[in-house]
Amino acid sequence: MARDTTDQTPLSSVQDLTDYIAAGNKPRERFRIGTEHEKFAFFRADNSPVPYFGDASISALLTGLQAKSGWEPIVDGGNIIGLAEQNGMGAISIEPGGQFELSGAPLETIHETCRESNQHLATLREIAEPMGIRFLGIGGSPKWTYAETPQMPKSRYEIMTRYMPKVGSQGLDMMYRTCTIQVNLDFSSEDDMRKKMRVSMKLQSLATALFASSPFTEGKPNGLLSWRGAIWRDVDNRRAGLLDFTFRDDFGFRDYAEWALDAPMYFIVREGRYHDCTHVTFRQFMNGALKGEIADPAPTMGDWTNHLSTLFPDVRLKRFLEMRGADGGPWRRICALPAFWVGLLYDDAALDAADQLTKDWSFAEIGALRDAVPAQALKADFRGHPLFDMAREVVGISRAGLKARGKLNGEGQDETIFLAPLDEVLAKKATLAEDLLSLYHGRWNGSVEPVFEDYQY
Repeated sequence: MARDTTDQTPLSSVQDLTDYIAAGNKPRERFRIGTEHEKFAFFRADNSPVPYFGDASISALLTGLQAKSGWEPIVDGGNIIGLAEQNGMGAISIEPGGQFELSGAPLETIHETCRESNQHLATLREIAEPMGIRFLGIGGSPKWTYAETPQMPKSRYEIMTRYMPKVGSQGLDMMYRTCTIQVNLDFSSEDDMRKKMRVSMKLQSLATALFASSPFTEGKPNGLLSWRGAIWRDVDNRRAGLLDFTFRDDFGFRDYAEWALDAPMYFIVREGRYHDCTHVTFRQFMNGALKGEIADPAPTMGDWTNHLSTLFPDVRLKRFLEMRGADGGPWRRICALPAFWVGLLYDDAALDAADQLTKDWSFAEIGALRDAVPAQALKADFRGHPLFDMAREVVGISRAGLKARGKLNGEGQDETIFLAPLDEVLAKKATLAEDLLSLYHGRWNGSVEPVFEDYQY
């Protein structure tokens, strides 16, 4: 999320919170695809991380992009921390460790979202090249320690950095040393949201396996294929992970709002200042817990919107559904991730097929799979078979869904081509993480340094 909101609309009830989420309902013809991706900025000279301040820096990249694009700068404490497209559709932001993120505009096809990402990378490289900066597309920081990783001057991150060690062992690594690709997708009704949430929550670990690309930490193999996936098992379990209530037949917007109400807050923003609110839940806030602590303690819609953006379940519900399972990766995977989920969720027949396939998967089974995938990826056991077998079937359903979309959208709109990186994984029976490990033990001669050259944007 590039910008924290300051919507001053007052809140008076849980129904207000529920109605906010439900307002995401839209007709099918208005369904869009919003793709996000993060990447690590590094100096080509020595593969060191790029700091925020300086002539060659994260702030200089943002300033250069602002001048070239005309996008509106987002400022926090006098520092530029992101850019917003003039029409409010797309945004560029920085993650806590300087990871550079494009939050793409809501677009109609994978072709458009792929062109958007490629154009962004080309423009960014034009700005970065004179500074000696490039970008790495994998899921976990392969070399830098936490101490070596720069910290961005962003108020919400300062609060999170203090809070994370209190609620889990991996929160700081999540913030500072991982990258992801995500896609945001729409729903038409509460029933449609329920079905899409149920299917995507169950299949998120399979996406983690398919996109696994974080086998290195601090210069050596970490014993995992998706270190990022393992990290999410212990970040802050009151606001992250699997949500069992989403599998109920009567799950709805109100249930998610009630769950979010009981998650601890991070902050509220008043007159441009961030107030640390990690000691209260949003429900306690609604009940007056901050009276006497701040000058304006009445909850607003901006507070609720910001709070929803600080929750980290495997699938996040806002006014759209956000798929959160995949590691970051090379540019082709920025197109493959939305293709995978669009094929599954935006065609009725494909969604029905995925729902039927996963219908009897229990919460315990899905949790066990989520625990196994970071180390084993597609070799993880699921009901007596390697997850690879299920992955092949699910990618097939996605392909059928994309083909159906192509017929509806007309000639030249075949989106199945964007599944090619996943087809390669299935053909080789090896993830990108396993490819990286083979290179490490082979041509790279036990060094992670070549990853910066071979997998840069």
